Amino acid sequence: MKLLFSIGHAVLATLFAALAVLLTVVAVRTTWEIVARGLGDGATVPLIEAIGNLAVAVVALQISQTIAEEEVIRDAHISAPTRVRRFLSRFIVVVVVALAIEGLVATMKALHEDPVELPYAASVVIAVGVLMAGWAVFIRLNRSAEELEPEAMARAKEEDRKVD
Repeated sequence: MKLLFSIGHAVLATLFAALAVLLTVVAVRTTWEIVARGLGDGATVPLIEAIGNLAVAVVALQISQTIAEEEVIRDAHISAPTRVRRFLSRFIVVVVVALAIEGLVATMKALHEDPVELPYAASVVIAVGVLMAGWAVFIRLNRSAEELEPEAMARAKEEDRKVD
């Protein structure tokens, strides 16, 4: 059963990586088309959308790497506070960066095309702030739990040697 889960995680990690490559191709193609047409007044929003696609590609690649490292290479069990903090921190960083870029894209689109959409853009930016604040609280509370289990930190460091 454990082998089947590892294979499943490996397949998912591969799919995330493949989608990251496809998103990168879309962003490069979009940028190339904009440059070929000439960088006129209407180029800003599509270029920012291309940046958004690249950001999502990075997110997909980071998720792929996290799944591969945590579930396939390390075969880690996410039960110790140290492992939970590290896994969630990697994931939250990726989500926060993606949402921040989405907020930027939405803001630029709203400013250039439809100012009625500014509340949507503002809500995305506020969500980024709330996620960061929640993440900070989680790290602070989790650190106290880590101090209660120093052996878990030692095991996590030992598992890291599998990846290095």
